[in-house]
Amino acid sequence: MYKNFLIVASKKDKAGINITTALSQYGDYKFLLVDDDIIYDSNYSEEKLSPFDFVIFASRHQSKKGGKTLSLHAPGNWKSAEFGGTEKKVCPTSAQFLKQTFEKLNKNVKEHDLRDYEVTLECTHHGPIINKPCMFIEIGATETEWNDRRAAFVVAKTINQIIDDFKENPYSEVAIGIGGPHYCPNFNKIQLDSNFALSHIIPEYSLPLTEEMVKEAINKTEEEVDVIILDWKGLGKAEDRQKVMDVLKVYNIPIKKTSEVLK
Repeated sequence: MYKNFLIVASKKDKAGINITTALSQYGDYKFLLVDDDIIYDSNYSEEKLSPFDFVIFASRHQSKKGGKTLSLHAPGNWKSAEFGGTEKKVCPTSAQFLKQTFEKLNKNVKEHDLRDYEVTLECTHHGPIINKPCMFIEIGATETEWNDRRAAFVVAKTINQIIDDFKENPYSEVAIGIGGPHYCPNFNKIQLDSNFALSHIIPEYSLPLTEEMVKEAINKTEEEVDVIILDWKGLGKAEDRQKVMDVLKVYNIPIKKTSEVLK
């Protein structure tokens, strides 16, 4: 499916530069180092991106709470575009690529004894908006972690492996996720320990759900979406859950709860 990969990082981003430096030791990859933060659309032109099938954004993750994290997510905005991109638009992404990357990242963290880092999905958020399948892989959440070369090595090794090893899996069930918090604990378990492959995740804080949001998530998943998975307890109150179900009625796609998948 994907043969030509582009790795993007910002010259302003210590984590991104450390990841790309470590990755360059694995071989001759195609890099795009941009001057501004990578979340802004102005960094990318059709001419720069057209030769590539998939874009991997290597980046820092910033959080006021701190903590050591290695995270994955697709870019895009369900509502406003405060941090790059376009409001109510998300990027194309691959559920299978995200799943296999997440599995490899978890494995490499254990193999290299980086156990003080939490490996997590994040919901779809922030820019840029590009017309190529893509994902973010990030080191968080403070300058200490951005400068941690062990973490950069593990992320670089994961990128190297997924580019070398990615294969389409006709047996995995492709899903979008709705509900729950930003760091998706229930969807983490599903991505790692089940046959479901998740692409876009719409968190509780982006609700109320609209048909346009669901269409965007489905249409911007490279594979055909087989199921919609709901973090039922992370959909708000009873009336909020009912609103979600009302929106989903128009789609002829099976619905499962995270509790059903995680039995």
